[in-house]
Parts: sequence; C-alpha cells; structure tokens
Amino acid sequence: MSMFEDIPVDVGVIYEGERIRKAQMYVELGGPKVDYKFELVRARSMDEIEDGKITIIGPDLNELEEGGRYPFGIYIEVAGKQIEEELEGVIERRIHEYTNYIEGVMHLNQRYDIWIRVSKNSYKKGLTSFKIIGKVLERLFKSELPIIEKMQITFITDPKEVEKRYKEALEVYEARDARARGLKDEEVDMFYGCSLCQSFAPTHVCIITPQRYSNCGAISWFDARAAARVDPKGPLFPVEKGECLDPIKGEYTGANEAVKKKSLGAIKRVWLYTAFGYPHTSCGCFEAAAFYIPEVDGFGIVHRGFRGETVNGLKFTTIADSTAGGRQVDGFHGISIEYMRSPKFLQADGGWERVVWVPSEVLERVKDFVPPHLIGKIATEKDVTNIEELKEFLKERNHPVVERWKKMEEIAVGAAEGAPEVGELIEMPVGAGGFRIRLENVRIVAKKAIVRKVSRHGKGEKS
Repeated sequence: MSMFEDIPVDVGVIYEGERIRKAQMYVELGGPKVDYKFELVRARSMDEIEDGKITIIGPDLNELEEGGRYPFGIYIEVAGKQIEEELEGVIERRIHEYTNYIEGVMHLNQRYDIWIRVSKNSYKKGLTSFKIIGKVLERLFKSELPIIEKMQITFITDPKEVEKRYKEALEVYEARDARARGLKDEEVDMFYGCSLCQSFAPTHVCIITPQRYSNCGAISWFDARAAARVDPKGPLFPVEKGECLDPIKGEYTGANEAVKKKSLGAIKRVWLYTAFGYPHTSCGCFEAAAFYIPEVDGFGIVHRGFRGETVNGLKFTTIADSTAGGRQVDGFHGISIEYMRSPKFLQADGGWERVVWVPSEVLERVKDFVPPHLIGKIATEKDVTNIEELKEFLKERNHPVVERWKKMEEIAVGAAEGAPEVGELIEMPVGAGGFRIRLENVRIVAKKAIVRKVSRHGKGEKS
C-alpha cells in the first residue's frame, strides 16, 4: 500500500518542475505581489513537539476565494537525536522539493520569497485543505531524512499572524547568515555543490563556498556540510576544491569537474567571483541578479521583491529570464543577498566599486558591508529613473566608474594618435585584482578612436 493512498492527488518526482499558469490556478500563496510570506524550520527538543500535529492559523484552503492571492507562512518544527540547529536551513530548503512532488502544487523560491500556486484541477480532485499538504510533507521528510523523529507543521493564512511571524523569520535568517561569516574560501579544502534546482534548471549546479552562499540565499557552507553528512545521497554533495587556477576570478579544478559531471558536460568551467567569461550558472530561485549596464560600464543589482523597472527600463522578471535556466550569460549573474556581503562579491569585476544602481530596500539591508567611501555614490530608484539620469548622478557623486570613463577616453584618444597599439593590453585599476582590456577592431573617426570590441582579462592572465 502506498504511503499516499489516502491523498486525493498523485505524489511523486514526476511533478517536479510543473508550472501552474494564472489561468490554471485555484489560489496563489505568497508570490511577488504579496508583501508577507515565509517558510521556516526550527529545531526543537523531543518533548516540545507533538508528532504529526498539523495546525492552520487562519482560513483553510477551501475557505479562500478562487483566484485570490494571500499572505502565507509555513512553520515546521522538527526533533530527533541527530537534529541540531545547523540543519534548520537544510531541512527548510527541502520544503521546495517536497511540495513540488504534489500534483497541482507549484512551489518557487525560498525563505521570505516563497511563491506557491494550487491548481484548479487538483482542488477539484480533493486537495481542499492544507492538512493534506501537511501530511504529504511529513511523510516525505521522514522517509527521506530518517534523522527527523518528530515533526509538527503550522500553516498560516491569517494576515496579521503572517506579518508578525515574517518579522521573526527575518531575524532567524539573519542570525543564521551571521554565523557563517568570517570563514574564508582559502581556509577550507572542501566546497559543496547543490543540484536541488535541476528540476527547473537541468544544467545548473550551485557551488557553495564559505564566501559564496547558494544563489537562493538559503544554504551556507556550514549548512551544505551538515546536509552532505546526514544525507550522503541527497542533492547537496562535497566538492573537492582542487587546485586554484585563478584566485581573482575564483576558478578551481574541483569546481570545474563537479559542474561538468553534474551538468552532464553542458557546463565545463565556472568562475565563482565574476559575471563575465564563465560566470556561475543561475537556476530560477536566486534572490537577486547583477546585470551589466554598458552605457556606464557598471553593474546594477535587482532583487526579486522589486516591482518597478530598473534603471535600464527592465523589470526583475526580464533580467531573471536572461540568466535563469542553468546558463552562463556574460554580464548577467544570479546571486544571493548574502553574497553581496562577501569580500568575494564580483571580486574580478571590481566588486562594490563597480556597482552603480541598487534598489533602496536592498542597499539598506547590506549597507554595513558597502565600503564607506561608496556610501551616497550608488544610485537607487529614488535617485534616478533612467540611464541619462544615472550618468549625471555618478558624475555628481564622483563614483569610481567615472575614472574608468576617463581612462577609456584617454585610451581612445591615444589609439587615434598611434599609442597604444591595437591589441595592446591596458591596465585599469578598479578595486580588487585590477582589470585589463585589449583594444581590438578600433575605428578612427575625426582623430578619435571608436572602440568597437573590448576583451576583458583578469590581472595576471596570460594572453
């Protein structure tokens, strides 16, 4: 007898990756148009949990209006002899996987960004209560992770309670992230990989290091290490660091081998600290995206919760589509918010000195990790609305990229006068590691050189 015999819809890995469009949905829980939503797992002692208890705070699924969008929270408490606080984030991330096993239920993202849809077809089949979803989750968790001996689940739809617990969840996430700071990539021999999102992005493999969180922002190096130990056959696995081929770009032989194997050869190299060349692939669950703005030779950052248009006129969804799916796309880079707090953040590209536009909400969250001399020099949606305004803002605030513009102009004029020669490498000081360009295909117009193609090379690279 199947352990899901009493469940009115099918349950299985076949439903991972199922997309439920707006016209097909019965209700939407969380999502980009809802302010408060979260999923949180807490480790408890054995005597604190009533095993199998499923609680609903607020209206149940069959009490929600068809076609509506609702604040939503999933709060799971687990206990077991081997359960420790370090495993909370790992167990929490599995909510995404196991919820997607349910026919007609789509779960996207993580933490405070969850987006869930229940289809009309599954509702008609009898999926009318969160308690049914709770039963599926409990059985899957216990069968896949035997270290969980007790579990109780609370679903929250009451708007006031969701908002209250959302704020509490943010504090828990921040405390977890803070614990992981301090350890450096150079201090460990092992990285970790995650293939959890391959149902949506078949060639995507997250390489998790002490200074580069998973793209989703939910799994630190410590989380990944704990997960690989307790579930050796799970989606999180050890990655031998191997030889460091480039400390600035962040290329390691072990990471290259891991992504090649796990992507079945589709991805052969990965540079962990840059958005150019062989950038880290992106799934679809990343918290934010870095995008290159050629008009100012700088980067913008946009997070999933930003609802307007970015400074170049694109929305998050458009930028996300440009890098999602496990691809390597020059100038587009799915990242976590925590990675923005890392010293390795876009290290090969100049790091924060290359960032020119960030939504005010995100800038406020990471301001303590932005170099002091850049405070007030990075534009937000409150300062500028288009590229021309951005250019003026950067000039007025004397952002470091302005020096890059001057250098490029000098190079162009110099090329027109015969020096440097076309093809010659030019040093450009832009933060950590420096930056070099090679002039190619230069066209001379009215004694000025028009640079039509620029090759980017990390400092010290043979060419």
